[in-house]
Amino acid sequence: MAKPVGPICNLACTYCYYLETRSLYQRPHQFRMTDILLERYIRQYIEASPGPLVHFVWHGGEPTLAGLDFYRRAVQLQRRHLPEGWTCWNNLQTNGTLLDDDWCAFLAEERFEVGLSIDGTERPHDTFRRYRNGRRTYAQVAAAVDRLRRRGVHPDLLCTVTAMVAEDPLGTYRRLRDLGGTFLQFLPIVRRGADGRPTPESVSPEAYGRFLCAVFDEWVGHDLGTVVVQLFGEAVRAWAGQVPGLCVMAPTCGRVLVLEHDGAVYSCDHFVDLAHRLGNVATVHLGALVDTPAQIQFGTDKHDRLPAQCRVCPWLAACNGGCPKDRFGVTADGEPGLNYLCDGLRRFFAYADPVLRRLVDVARSGARPTELMAEVRAHTRARWRGIGRNDPCPCGTGRKAKRCCWSLRP
Repeated sequence: MAKPVGPICNLACTYCYYLETRSLYQRPHQFRMTDILLERYIRQYIEASPGPLVHFVWHGGEPTLAGLDFYRRAVQLQRRHLPEGWTCWNNLQTNGTLLDDDWCAFLAEERFEVGLSIDGTERPHDTFRRYRNGRRTYAQVAAAVDRLRRRGVHPDLLCTVTAMVAEDPLGTYRRLRDLGGTFLQFLPIVRRGADGRPTPESVSPEAYGRFLCAVFDEWVGHDLGTVVVQLFGEAVRAWAGQVPGLCVMAPTCGRVLVLEHDGAVYSCDHFVDLAHRLGNVATVHLGALVDTPAQIQFGTDKHDRLPAQCRVCPWLAACNGGCPKDRFGVTADGEPGLNYLCDGLRRFFAYADPVLRRLVDVARSGARPTELMAEVRAHTRARWRGIGRNDPCPCGTGRKAKRCCWSLRP
């Protein structure tokens, strides 16, 4: 992914990990990719791609701060350097606050895919995602979703799962669905303070597992075939015996590099630091940086450093240890390297296992999603039949229902 303005953003989201990368640069510093570097990057990226479809991802910070003319030039340069018969696919990941009519018209005309960050409902969004002066952003971002959709651009909606968002799984999911979201990403917030402990806004493993189970029930009972939830779709791939395509669920990583605004290339969006700086496209071709020994090892370490507990886990094929940035937990026998979110993910995979098996069967048989949705709704109602507030929760945690999933029952 390319970051044309680096870590610069017009918001000051409380949980943002990327703003801290500004410390890598001396002041004053121009946080903007030059036209020369832009052309070098586009040319090298096309040359390093197998084709005939070349994927460009524009990220930040807030990439729209580069301005519309920057992306108009990017599209022109792509056309100039594309071999005959090749095409480009562009994705813009944005907070949505700058998407006026001119932006939306351009994105529609050039067929950009748009990923837009919005944290479900107004309360959690405006708690964490504000302008630097404290002004709220939810209404403006929701309006941007509508503005894009009226232009025929249906944005992927990315929702971070903070501790606050996890308190309201159904309200969060339903709001994103009501906004017209047909592709949803739920990104768990896991940050550590100076003491090494998760910060207050970080979601706990238990809350994350409960959130995923509740959203899964709602999705599989009502929205199969109309809404795609990224994690659930990747889980279906794993249950079908395929390798998940999402980097945090894949056996290895290291293929999603980051190009900064100054041409520096880093191993991963979560590892923009001097230890993971691979080089600069001004002096080394991007294609060579992708396959450096350091980057190959970075990718394979995800598998090679799995704790023994993970290697025998029944859900290994769907999890593969999670994102390396979150592997600061300790296993039951004291081995380091366990995914902080392990307990939540194990709970979700065990909970969803029967339905995921049916989803694979349905996909292979060609049955209609409506048949499975009706089946799941009936099963969910049956699970709660005869369960009182003080009975064990049917989700299997062993907790009393009133202290677990009582509020989520159908």
